[in-house]
Amino acid sequence: MTFSRRAILKSLGVLATVPWMLPRLARAAPSTRIGVIGAGWLGGTVGRLWVKAGHEVMFSSRHPEELESMARELGPRASVGQPAQAAAFGTVLLLAVPFEALPQIGHDLQRSYNGKVVLDATNPPLSGGSSPLVLQARANGVAQTVAKYMPGARLVRAFSCVDANVVESSGTRAGGRIGMPIASDDAQALQVAAGLVRDAGCDPVVVGNLASAVAFQQGGPGWRVHLTAPELRRRLGLPPAS
Repeated sequence: MTFSRRAILKSLGVLATVPWMLPRLARAAPSTRIGVIGAGWLGGTVGRLWVKAGHEVMFSSRHPEELESMARELGPRASVGQPAQAAAFGTVLLLAVPFEALPQIGHDLQRSYNGKVVLDATNPPLSGGSSPLVLQARANGVAQTVAKYMPGARLVRAFSCVDANVVESSGTRAGGRIGMPIASDDAQALQVAAGLVRDAGCDPVVVGNLASAVAFQQGGPGWRVHLTAPELRRRLGLPPAS
């Protein structure tokens, strides 16, 4: 699925009238229990920032013993476990697994993530590939493909188009905090995501519903541009923040 910048920006033009695009977004709760499903480069970085912001985070992977030293350094608010344990632990989940693992994760953890806010940071491999899952993402959009395999999740596309090292330094960046595009069909989930984006040292930029997330997936004008929030809004043709 190929998206021209003009086509994407034209599709975004209608979103200003969507009633659930709230002008002011609440911060996350003072302490949120977060399960990180896939504590690699991105998941580990964002999770560490959340622990430092006062949240309780369970980091997970297929080999949780490899994460124990990191958890000890972070203190009592950090713990480790298998993906199923993290999915049950968190009231909010960050999904940062390899894209090809999505169908299995969606099937195995459905009972645990059902009804929960899930921040989706997954992406098809940059090098391409021709698996059925990657072809679906190209044809239908990444967000819609993830939604297909995560039924019942209150899905928010977030932390999906940024480099982990840029997120890590965003809060102290000389040029200003980076704008983090987020998209969802769920207004309340967007509020939760916006608060957690702020707690990770970035500024949330609501792009629209899940379909609008094509604007910041691979090939879109918002993909890995690492701009400040006002700059990102201008690039995506969004109105200034009120």
